[in-house]
Amino acid sequence: MKIIDHIKNANGKTLFSFELLPPAKGQGIQSIFKTMDELMEFKPPFIDVTYHREDYLYKQHTSGLLERVAYRKRPGTVAICAAIMNKYKVDAVPHLICGGFTKEETENALIDLNFLGIDNVLVLRGDARKGDPDFVPTPGGHAYATELLQQVIDMNSGKYLHEDIESTAKTDFCIGVAGYPEKHFESPNFNTDFKWLKKKVEMGAEFIVTQMFFNVEKYKEFVTKCRDNGIHVPIIPGLKPMTTKRQLIMLPKIFHLDIPEELSEAVETCKTNAEVRQVGEEWLVEQCKELIKFEAPVLHFYTMSNPGPTKKIVERLA
Repeated sequence: MKIIDHIKNANGKTLFSFELLPPAKGQGIQSIFKTMDELMEFKPPFIDVTYHREDYLYKQHTSGLLERVAYRKRPGTVAICAAIMNKYKVDAVPHLICGGFTKEETENALIDLNFLGIDNVLVLRGDARKGDPDFVPTPGGHAYATELLQQVIDMNSGKYLHEDIESTAKTDFCIGVAGYPEKHFESPNFNTDFKWLKKKVEMGAEFIVTQMFFNVEKYKEFVTKCRDNGIHVPIIPGLKPMTTKRQLIMLPKIFHLDIPEELSEAVETCKTNAEVRQVGEEWLVEQCKELIKFEAPVLHFYTMSNPGPTKKIVERLA
């Protein structure tokens, strides 16, 4: 079922959904199943599975020369989505990213997803490769999320890359895109960032999932601006509990977000990460209560495949 239909069928009730990381290369799927087993009691309508672009490692030859070799640290997003749907009878939403994929590889992935009965995709540009100062598109791939979005829209219209393909079947993906209540860090200002979000919705994006935030007012302002500017698709807030003191530095650094002063001061007074987890849990529970009151359609939790903290929070809300 499409995300927009899950939300419509909920009749105003706020749903819960979760995002998982594929296991590292060489590991089995049991870690995914273990996480799913802990979260299924909350009846999520869908589960997101992230996609990670290739990284590099350096192999040293006997001559002393270093060879840069591309590898994927976390493969298997399509297969994991299929396994989740087969085992748990819940919709899976794979992320599609620009980095690391040619247009042909993207088309083949979309064909596979369509064959598997996967109805939803989340279209993202993706992050820069580790070690690269900026995002570098893959040769033959997409440089921007709008380009990737257009490819999915084209396939929904039966338009494939090679025009000599005849009698093409139309796909029917429900397409989501990312939204940034505190703006994307590469945008010069919020209004420029917002302009691109509006363009994606006008192109055909049907729902928005936000970057994580710790200030509900930022989400409310973001939703209000969207509605005032003709964006009426569901806007799903992305949420994550704070669990370690180190995240006071790492989350703003990696995700370019603000942490409210009240929260940062509370975390700084903690002597252990166990105390941080308690502070983070209380903060996010209050966030979620506000979001439910604001009639957010879904509370989407970035679990990082560590379901424990998220489970404690949702148990207090369910």
